[in-house]
Amino acid sequence: MASISGIREHMEVIGADGVHVGTVDAVEDHRIKLTKKDSGQGSHRGHHHYVPLALVAEVEGDKVRLSANANVAVTFEEEQDGS
Repeated sequence: MASISGIREHMEVIGADGVHVGTVDAVEDHRIKLTKKDSGQGSHRGHHHYVPLALVAEVEGDKVRLSANANVAVTFEEEQDGS
């Protein structure tokens, strides 16, 4: 796992394939919390989604690159209703 100390709010989260996964809202409980407006599709919209920090391959500039392609990374996402 890459150093996660550089992960900041509003950074773009991308898969290993360069495809957009979401935007960082915060880092909580060993997970990246994605912003609601840029997280989930269809009935999953409007909820925070979380990506495990274990998937982070590198943090460079304003991007967090995951070790999995975007279509695989979203299968690891956890969803939370509410705020």
